[in-house]
Amino acid sequence: MLGHHGYKKGSAGSGAVVMVSTVSTLQYICVKSVLFLVAKMQHAFFRAVVFICLFTLVCVIAVLLYTSSDPILAFHPSDEDTEASSGLERIIKQELKNLRHMMITEKKGTSANLSKSLQPCPDVPPKLVGPLFITFDQHRTMDGVKKDVGSSLQEGGRFKPPNCLSLQKVAVIIPFRKRHEHLKHWLFYLHPVLKRQQLDYGIYVINQDGEGVFNRGKLANVGFVEALKEYDYDCFVFSDVDLVPMNDHNLYRCFNKPRHLSVAIDKFNFMLPHPTVFGGVSSLSKDQFLKVNGYSNNYWGWGGEDDDLSQRISLHGMGISRPDSETGKYKMIGHDQDLNLNFEAAERLEETAATMDKDGLNSLNYTVKKIEKDRLYTLISVDIHAPQELNADGLKMTTQHGL
Repeated sequence: MLGHHGYKKGSAGSGAVVMVSTVSTLQYICVKSVLFLVAKMQHAFFRAVVFICLFTLVCVIAVLLYTSSDPILAFHPSDEDTEASSGLERIIKQELKNLRHMMITEKKGTSANLSKSLQPCPDVPPKLVGPLFITFDQHRTMDGVKKDVGSSLQEGGRFKPPNCLSLQKVAVIIPFRKRHEHLKHWLFYLHPVLKRQQLDYGIYVINQDGEGVFNRGKLANVGFVEALKEYDYDCFVFSDVDLVPMNDHNLYRCFNKPRHLSVAIDKFNFMLPHPTVFGGVSSLSKDQFLKVNGYSNNYWGWGGEDDDLSQRISLHGMGISRPDSETGKYKMIGHDQDLNLNFEAAERLEETAATMDKDGLNSLNYTVKKIEKDRLYTLISVDIHAPQELNADGLKMTTQHGL
């Protein structure tokens, strides 16, 4: 007879155990069938949907069996029944765990296979438009820039072309302090250009913390080191935040020789100031930058660090490449004149050959204060142990303004 809480022991109880065992077996078979069907499906998302639907159906059937008024179908488990049910529960949990592991493994494999299946991007990106109309008259907000150009970006200002494998992995390094308005314009124009150039790139804004004398070269070295901690970049573009290219055929890539990109700036009447200039915007491969030991860390104040790098390149027998003057046009964002000039740069440049092997990446010291991941860029604030008015050699500086 059927008791209030379960079957009594005896022949009726034995029948119940057999009944539960049979139902449990059927449930197990159903679950295995569900898992088999799900595993055979090609797309992970649809597998998950089908699994949920079919598993829900199995549960509904189990509930109906449990609550049925038909004494043949209905059962209320005794201790033996509970043990059988617990066994089934353990089996189901294990099968779910196996399915989850399988789906995660396949997802990783699918991502890797997708990368392998993509063809290299063409050497000449197909969507370049050539000359660009650049204006800085419009007031821009960072939220507005994010809305306009940030939809396809990953956190930290990262981007990869979706349909091909980029030819280079490029870190764009911006030595920075207190030029937020410039940064908005720069991000607004550069992100679309870099996307059209089909670069696998990241934007790194290296902010000098504190009020000490500015040091562009040292910040550039910091950007090189910190970017490599995040990704296996093989090309580095060092850019002033106030320079925007006027032609997207000016590729932000690396070449057989270190590349000077900003060859024709409107401020200088689109003329090259002198043959060895290497300031503004330039690119070096990882190997090229390591070969010259990066920038000097000792050019405090405005000027000199780019000429020093140009000398390092020349002394290592590499030479400098440039785009033509039409492709290499740049527009400079207006700002107050930098008064924090390094008056001793010329004297220091005479020592480049003697100091370059011990002054640079291998002597770099700094403290990271903060790293922030924005949609448009990665901001790394650093203390580079800057002097307030005089550098370690006692070189006189004017009062700092505008940096």
